[in-house]
Amino acid sequence: MPFEIPGLNPAAVAEVARYAVELWHEHRIPILLSAVFLLGLLRTYLHLYSEPRQALLVLPKIYEPNEKTKETTLVETEVEDKKTGAAITKKAKSANGGPKRIKGDKVRTKKGTNGNDTGSESEGPRKIQVLVFYSSLTGNTERYTKDFAKELGDLLVGQSDAESKAESNFLAPQVLDLAEIDFDEYFLSPMKGPVDYFYCLIIPSYNIDSINDTFLAHLDETHNDFRIDTSPLAPLIGYSVFGYGDRDGWPTEEEGYCVQAKQVDRWMAKLTGRKRAFPLGMGDYKRDGKERLSEWQNGIVDVLKMIEQTGSLGEGVPGSGDPFESDEEDIAEDDGEVVYEESESKKTLEDVEDLGRIMKQSQGDGPAAPIAIDFTDFGKTGKTVRARKSATVTVKEMVPKDSPTYTSLTKQGYSIVGSHSGVKICRWTKSALRSRGSCYKYSFYGIASHRCAEATPSLSCSNKCVFCWRHGTNPVGTSWRWVVDPPDLIFNGIKENHYKKIKMMRGVPGVSSSRFVEAMRIRHCALSLVGEPIFYPYINEFLGMLHKERISSFLVCNAQHPDQLAALQHVTQLYVSIDASNKNSLRRIDRPLHRDFWERFQRCLDILRERRFRQRTVFRLTLVKDFNIEDEIEGYADLVERALPCFIELKGVTYCGTSTAGAAGLTMANVPFYQEVCDFVVKLNDALNKRGLGYGIAAEHAHSCCVLLASDRFKVDGKYHTLIDYEKFFDLLEEKGPDGDFGPEDYMGAATPEWATWGNGGFDPRDQRVDRKGRPIERP
Repeated sequence: MPFEIPGLNPAAVAEVARYAVELWHEHRIPILLSAVFLLGLLRTYLHLYSEPRQALLVLPKIYEPNEKTKETTLVETEVEDKKTGAAITKKAKSANGGPKRIKGDKVRTKKGTNGNDTGSESEGPRKIQVLVFYSSLTGNTERYTKDFAKELGDLLVGQSDAESKAESNFLAPQVLDLAEIDFDEYFLSPMKGPVDYFYCLIIPSYNIDSINDTFLAHLDETHNDFRIDTSPLAPLIGYSVFGYGDRDGWPTEEEGYCVQAKQVDRWMAKLTGRKRAFPLGMGDYKRDGKERLSEWQNGIVDVLKMIEQTGSLGEGVPGSGDPFESDEEDIAEDDGEVVYEESESKKTLEDVEDLGRIMKQSQGDGPAAPIAIDFTDFGKTGKTVRARKSATVTVKEMVPKDSPTYTSLTKQGYSIVGSHSGVKICRWTKSALRSRGSCYKYSFYGIASHRCAEATPSLSCSNKCVFCWRHGTNPVGTSWRWVVDPPDLIFNGIKENHYKKIKMMRGVPGVSSSRFVEAMRIRHCALSLVGEPIFYPYINEFLGMLHKERISSFLVCNAQHPDQLAALQHVTQLYVSIDASNKNSLRRIDRPLHRDFWERFQRCLDILRERRFRQRTVFRLTLVKDFNIEDEIEGYADLVERALPCFIELKGVTYCGTSTAGAAGLTMANVPFYQEVCDFVVKLNDALNKRGLGYGIAAEHAHSCCVLLASDRFKVDGKYHTLIDYEKFFDLLEEKGPDGDFGPEDYMGAATPEWATWGNGGFDPRDQRVDRKGRPIERP
């Protein structure tokens, strides 16, 4: 039985349906036309009265010009008559496809942030567009890049309302996949218009075929194509590259770590006319990738904000004048030309050499004499390259408290003093407090470790040594570009923080109460903690404060700053690190940032020779197996003969066991045994005696794997007198002044104690040696 609805007549339903069908067939055309007309009215209404959507930014293809834009038209331009001063109208030909009127009483030529002539008086600063390019096979780099671009946009554009964003000089960063773009659009010639472009490239390195290979081939072809300008990307306001790598697969840069990012950085430097705005960043996906990317991002933000304020990269930007992460293009093609230099009439800040004086005037105190600081670098031709300041530059702090560097150093036990100094107590200070022995400085020179403060007035260094046990976290640079703290702030901060750390040892088992009391009076300061102490502009004033309180000074430098070394006043003992005997070996082990590092090294040795009768000089040789020991005896002898230091310290490298050391190719296999150090010392001593230089083995400290060679100048009655008469040194300073005419023999101390001489080990018999678990070691 069919389904029926109660109360509904089936016959009536059928009749209605039949009538509807007949009506449709008779009037279907008018019905359809009416529906189309009503829909058209609705579409027109919505188009006219609804809120418009934000237009998408379309980047034009610059290499395919529109045919219509080639039509020549007339442009009316109002300019000022030179004679009457009245505004007149001139007609000129234009190729922009339509009439263009530049309003205003007169037209001024104005340069954009990229140095291009805009041709008109702009109503405000030009917008800056950051383009972030990336490549990715697994998707990790894509995710990191998008997060980076979002954070960068928040830092530059802000997270405020739409009106505030509209007032910003920065447009929201755009993320572009290298696999999806046409390289010619972006890397043959930059896009033109009222926007300046800044390129960020985040490039992982692969050992398989990828878009990176195609991209590198394109950059190569663009650079070597004779039809294309040498620097086609010069209109960019700047660029920077960050590379991701995997140290498990490529432990070192020489073995391929971030190799493709380095190649991209090198090609971009050539194509942009060396507009590297920030040094190449490198990070490991599995280890420090996020931290390194964050540091790189902070640097990019600083650069872009400087560009916004000054209109150019300037000289204060790290990496703009001293590319050291990937500087092959500078070594191969450097012609000594200054890339960024404004006219003398536009300078608002003096040369960088005067930065110390300017800081002194702003602080109202400081030394009256000019400070000898070398802020120059040398190109291939040997010409001095001096960059100029084109506008007021905000001087940054070396280690801001909110920086990853500050966090890393404090986690390692450093106390940061001011913005660029630091202090830390070493393990020998803790050992001496517990009567477990002092370091080699006590055996050689009479320095009790518990009364010694290890500090530095400059955390920045000009080398990146493979054996540096500071975990590679301290800043590096070739010139001082940071805020300069006054010496009294550093001096008081070092004392305060050192005493705080000593007080923390009060409750440690085994600490001697007498030595704890002695430790609360600093008697010696080892300026060798980290960085380059001589780099600090007011180093002489700082040394004067130490000596005024009768605190002796041991200053260590890396032989990379000869001008500062020549201007150095009296120190108790002056160290120079001699880590290799030849240029290639020094480059490999110290990884210096200066391109003329070997010339600087040799100049420092000549200065030591000239001042050997005024300063107590020491060569410090850090021996690293497979790096600087094999077949270098004669080379070291040549260096000793050139400088004739008072003493030569030879010490086996200390392996800190960090990923930084491993990445530099340093393992426990590179740490020499003490017997190997002794064998090397004997050979070097024989080589020196064959030349008649007059040196001998004076002392040893086996526990530090360290041996001391001394000049016969300090040999009295057949015994070497390596100890220092500190009170005599201070008396001479007070009598003759910091530049007084006195030498190291004048404050030579007593003879080296018998237990510290060659063959006796060098451990103080008053202390107790213990093993790693704190158990006493019986004396032989």
